[in-house]
Amino acid sequence: MDNAKLLEAIIAHAIDGIITIDDRGLIESINPAALALFGYEAQEVVGRNISILMPEPDRSKHDSYIHNYERTGHGKIIGIGREVLGRKKDGTTFPFRLAVNEVFYKNRKIFTGFIHDLTKEKAAEDQLRQYAVELEAKVSDRTKDLIRLVSELEEAKLEVSLSLEKEKELNQLKSRFVSMASHEFRTPLSSVQLSASLIDKYAQKPDLAAVSKHTARIKGSVQLLNTILNDFLSLEKLEAGVVNAQKIPVNIVQLSEEIAEEMQLICKNNQNIVYQHTGAEGNFQIDPHLLKNSIINLISNAIKYSGEDTYIEFSTEIQDDNLSVTVKDNGIGIPLEEQQNLFEPFFRAHNTGSIPGTGLGLNIVKRYVELMEGELSYWSELNAGARFKMTFTA
Repeated sequence: MDNAKLLEAIIAHAIDGIITIDDRGLIESINPAALALFGYEAQEVVGRNISILMPEPDRSKHDSYIHNYERTGHGKIIGIGREVLGRKKDGTTFPFRLAVNEVFYKNRKIFTGFIHDLTKEKAAEDQLRQYAVELEAKVSDRTKDLIRLVSELEEAKLEVSLSLEKEKELNQLKSRFVSMASHEFRTPLSSVQLSASLIDKYAQKPDLAAVSKHTARIKGSVQLLNTILNDFLSLEKLEAGVVNAQKIPVNIVQLSEEIAEEMQLICKNNQNIVYQHTGAEGNFQIDPHLLKNSIINLISNAIKYSGEDTYIEFSTEIQDDNLSVTVKDNGIGIPLEEQQNLFEPFFRAHNTGSIPGTGLGLNIVKRYVELMEGELSYWSELNAGARFKMTFTA
């Protein structure tokens, strides 16, 4: 095949638009892809100034662009490429990436423009921005819930202030709450704000992998806020005295297997929950809701305070009329001198560092166990893990 005909065939069937102009800015050729993008027939644009395909202000300034390049040798697009707007025959505009090369052919200077339509990419960016706005709205709603909860806690303080000793205790709780909330809420909210800003930045490139990374970070931060709020709501219900144990026959093995499977989904890398039941009997009379929440809280702590590539031992045992539930990990452990405060609300050991948490979990577990007329015992050493055991009698 003749090389010229081959080149013509390649240009005619190219996906992107290709336009050539002379040094006066007049269109010499335009391929079918470019005609389809701009909505013209070839005879309508060939021989006319390229500015016909541009919106203002580029439309009026284009000839000066060429003159400036001829005079200085410096161009804003030639040999560089950039995103610009094109003007269709019907007057509408669309975004595209334009790359211009300068070619010398038979003692003539010809400029060749390569046009890649960005309409779909820009639409995707707009959708990602909208998604970020929706996520921020969800965070805003959660923040309103927090404000409402703080207001309710203040009302509860007024109700119990008749007792001086209770007043002192509530003041201590408030101090711990302010300290905890200022840290635990600032971290995820800052992450949401930063990630939302970065989404806008990455969407302009676009960099979908980076956008996905930060949307995932936003989701994780919202989930953390949700967990914190749930702890507050559980504490509020306990303080109000509206939580009661309703004992019914429960298949302990089935319940525990469901919990283990559910919690395995939030484990760290290569962190595994190993569940085992001992005893011929699998049923026990107990409140399934309070028991499940207690176990989930203990396993959540084991996950948080243990590293990757570790095992979390979760076991149940029914012997005679007794049920015992044990959760053991090999994590950071609890310092001996701080174990006396372990079940106080908002208490967190000094070695927890930046690990997120409210300091309410063990207090809630202890109170749930007491409502079910059970006992909660524990063992822990620094850097040697912890073991918590709940014991109930039918």
